[in-house]
Amino acid sequence: MGFGACKAETPQTEVCATETLFPKIMSAPSTTVTASANCWNCSTATGDAHFCPSCGKIQPPRRGADYFAFFGLPRKLTVDLAALEQRFHSLSWKLHPDHFVRASESERQSSLDLSSQLNDAYRTLRDPLARVEYLLSLSGMRKEGQKKQQAPPELLEEVFELNESLDELRDARSSSGSEAQMQALRAKLEAAQHKFESSLADVDKELARVASDWDAALDAAAHEAARKNLMERMNEVLNRRSYIRNLVNGVRQELVTGD
Repeated sequence: MGFGACKAETPQTEVCATETLFPKIMSAPSTTVTASANCWNCSTATGDAHFCPSCGKIQPPRRGADYFAFFGLPRKLTVDLAALEQRFHSLSWKLHPDHFVRASESERQSSLDLSSQLNDAYRTLRDPLARVEYLLSLSGMRKEGQKKQQAPPELLEEVFELNESLDELRDARSSSGSEAQMQALRAKLEAAQHKFESSLADVDKELARVASDWDAALDAAAHEAARKNLMERMNEVLNRRSYIRNLVNGVRQELVTGD
């Protein structure tokens, strides 16, 4: 099952429908509280640990930490979902505010902050699509509204025909066209919908291939230029996917409107 398998692409349904595209990955939170890498209580070096290895005190969220680091993972796009879930439940128990009822105010706040970040990180990393989006956002490549979407060149003709069919259906609907005319136009739109859904599935396969290339590049310690090129490819594929997904949703909505 790929990204395009979602029946209704809301954030909630898409998370469930896409979990199997990249069978593995985990990560860390992104808000900031402190830049210190030493325990606030005993000054022992803590790195990205949520608890001090020396005195055991809970640590506040780290400045610049990300969802991958939160789970102690590299920034790969392959995740063991079972291990991710197990780690999530373990951390949920350890960070739960009930364990810090008699602790200091700052420790209770750290528990609340880290628990919230844990939930955000888990929701993001368990979903392959959100995982890619998040990885690119860490490099500033996924900024909402930054670029106007454009039709992929290979789909220009199909998009033009689709827009014509949509206009024809709306005109026929407003002028009370015949049943036969409406059925023919609906059949035309349904065929276009299936074609774009197929294109969406192809895009998902392409995104999975680039994600695999990204993981291989990290394993091979590829140069920054090579990694940037892969991120740009993923960004382009995501833009294409978003455009096609909107076409599919638009056609689906238009067909539902007439029912």
